[in-house]
Amino acid sequence: MVKQDFIIANEVTDLSIVKKLLSYNNFDNNRNHDYINYELGIIFEDLHDENVLSKDGIIYFVDTIFYLKEEFYT
Repeated sequence: MVKQDFIIANEVTDLSIVKKLLSYNNFDNNRNHDYINYELGIIFEDLHDENVLSKDGIIYFVDTIFYLKEEFYT
C-alpha cells in the first residue's frame, strides 16, 4: 500500500470485537495481538489499540503487519 486515508477515531476500539471479527474469518489469536489463518497461510500482527481504530462503529486497521506463509501459494 502506498497511500492510506487519515483516520480520526471517534471512539475507543474494543479489541474483543476485533477478536470476534477475526475469529469469524478463521483467524486464531496465537499470541497477544497477533493472529493467524492456518487455512490461508496468512499471519496478521500488531493489532493493538493504537493500530486498530474505530470511527462511527467501523473498525480500521492501520499500521498492522501481515505475512504470507508458504501455504498461501499452494
